[in-house]
Amino acid sequence: MMYLDKSPQLVETRVFSSMPAEFRRPGVSSKWADANRGGHPVDCFIEGPSFDNSGNLYVVDIPFGRVFRISPDGIWSLIIEYDGWPNGLKIAPDGRVLVADYMNGLMELDPQRGTIRPLLGHRNSESFRGCNDLHIATNGGIYFTDQGQTGLHDPTGRVFRLCPDGRLDCLISNGPSPNGLVLSPDEAVLFVAMTRDNSIWRVPLMRDGGVAKVGRFSLFFGTSGPDGLTMDQKGRLFVAHASLGHVFVMAPNGETIARIKSCAGATCTNLVLEAANGTLLITESSTGSVLMADLAHLP
Repeated sequence: MMYLDKSPQLVETRVFSSMPAEFRRPGVSSKWADANRGGHPVDCFIEGPSFDNSGNLYVVDIPFGRVFRISPDGIWSLIIEYDGWPNGLKIAPDGRVLVADYMNGLMELDPQRGTIRPLLGHRNSESFRGCNDLHIATNGGIYFTDQGQTGLHDPTGRVFRLCPDGRLDCLISNGPSPNGLVLSPDEAVLFVAMTRDNSIWRVPLMRDGGVAKVGRFSLFFGTSGPDGLTMDQKGRLFVAHASLGHVFVMAPNGETIARIKSCAGATCTNLVLEAANGTLLITESSTGSVLMADLAHLP
């Protein structure tokens, strides 16, 4: 995390809302926790924050296959529980709710009916390794990561683009744990969190549909790494780090200009900007909390 003349500005957070006790499952084992938490049960593990057009916040609960809606006043309601591991969630401008499901691939949720259906479950008859997160372009194209259990020992994670005409492009095939991703405001560059590499990759998108000169945009440290990403219209990149208890704010040149500190646990996994109010919402997964930060005084 590099900076030049000034050390990063500190921004504090507060808890917006935490998962109510009625929805938590203390002591309940899950296959997801067996694989990803060393077999230690978790009562929830929330991710994927995204706002609908009415100002409700949606989050997923990975180990128990659940999607929740949180009202503007912090009230939780369960939309669906199903056989899957929903990891990333994005709501398109037209209201479609898309889910990157680690077990099932890309899914589409109907929140009114409380149903979910497969959208894309394989590529060339091959199942995905474990879809993690997604980003929706202005033309409706869907960028998503296929992380699986990849890492520095097996840098074969993939980044895909599902085009509006149904064409599926593999943009990256050598990723050490590709996770969160976001397009630049002009949609000419894709930024991808490579969790086990503890870095952000910068992926220029070429006019012919391919990529070139992919490089590391920033480098971090810690027992985990960068997870969810978002970007504002000024080109500032917000990076949720899953073991350092912070969201780091990067200037367009890669300099760290601010650090947003968790007031709860250290597992900051994902985030979403609420542009109208100038606030950032962050999922802190170890405590099942949604944190809020005021961005009014960011440099």
